[in-house]
Amino acid sequence: MAAGKLYAKEDRRFSVGATVDIPFLLLTLLLLAVGLVMLYSASSAQSMYDTGYTISTKYLQKQAVCAAIGLLCMWVFSRIPASFWFKFAWPLYGISIVMLLLVLVVGESVNGARRWINIAGLQFQPSEIAKFTMILLFAKLTKGFGSDARKFRYGVLGFGAALLGILIPLALEKHLSAIMLMGMVAVVMMFVAGTHPKWLLAGAGVAVVFVVVYVSFMGYAGDRITAWLHPESDPADKGYQILQSLYAIGSGGLFGLGFGKSRQKYLYLPFQYNDYIFAIVCEELGLIGALLIMALFAALILRGFWIALRAADRFSTVLATGLVALIAVQIILNLCVVTNLLPSTGIALPFFSYGGTALAVNLGEMGIVLSISRQRNQMKIQEVTR
Repeated sequence: MAAGKLYAKEDRRFSVGATVDIPFLLLTLLLLAVGLVMLYSASSAQSMYDTGYTISTKYLQKQAVCAAIGLLCMWVFSRIPASFWFKFAWPLYGISIVMLLLVLVVGESVNGARRWINIAGLQFQPSEIAKFTMILLFAKLTKGFGSDARKFRYGVLGFGAALLGILIPLALEKHLSAIMLMGMVAVVMMFVAGTHPKWLLAGAGVAVVFVVVYVSFMGYAGDRITAWLHPESDPADKGYQILQSLYAIGSGGLFGLGFGKSRQKYLYLPFQYNDYIFAIVCEELGLIGALLIMALFAALILRGFWIALRAADRFSTVLATGLVALIAVQIILNLCVVTNLLPSTGIALPFFSYGGTALAVNLGEMGIVLSISRQRNQMKIQEVTR
């Protein structure tokens, strides 16, 4: 049966009578709420400094607007069937590549990195959208390849070409963190699609060589690795951020200093409301609070994979797997950086770190996972009412 006919049939089955997965929805909303509260605490000192000690909610206000946009996207996307994304995977992928290339021409620099585009006063990162479109295209290719995904021609060259289309512009932008993130998510999706493990292992080896060579041409990346291995050797410069992060985590102890009582957020820890916000979480809420938040993240990821495994079709399964894997990999990498298990990568913590584009896109992606869960629930209703 042709894919178009298959999804036309699914469209007729998709109705608002079926509900989304409530546990996944509640976990998403709870993490968003906790994230906004912690963002306020982590960013309040920087906000006061930026506004001449008049406003403590500068960053919270901006993030709240993006959260509202993201929630709207989540609601809309939760009501759109998977067939829509299947049909528009290639056009959306092409648009994201064009936007990545535009960054090289008209992109704006923030904190020394040229990764933003400003359209009509709206500033956003195309790489956040590219992460989603890559996952979308991989899911479409998986359905098209079928069992041929185990063959080198499809499982390696096919997926590899789609991945390179995104990674090459990112490499030109020197966006190493996005390259690492998307490469890891791609491996997860290729494994689920059926690519032979031997090709994945070979690809991982090539990726390691690429990263080593790439880093050798990026002076600042080399400095990050040096600071990671020996932060105490340069505590006032290269190792400063890492040491301040560890100080924040250590000073929190078991129960924390209390909400809003962080000391490191008073401009001691750089990017305390962005990449290193979890250090403030540990300082204020302690080990107990940090573990509870990690448990919420783990529950969200496990529930997301549960939805993926029970999706109505192969495309939906791989799509949901990729979207949940994207969140999971970001969380793991961010926590490893904050605790100095990995060198600084610039990867934010989903739902917590300051960043409007990432938050809105993440919530929209959760809406797609909810849509997939709704589609499955609708099929169960159909079976019961037959």
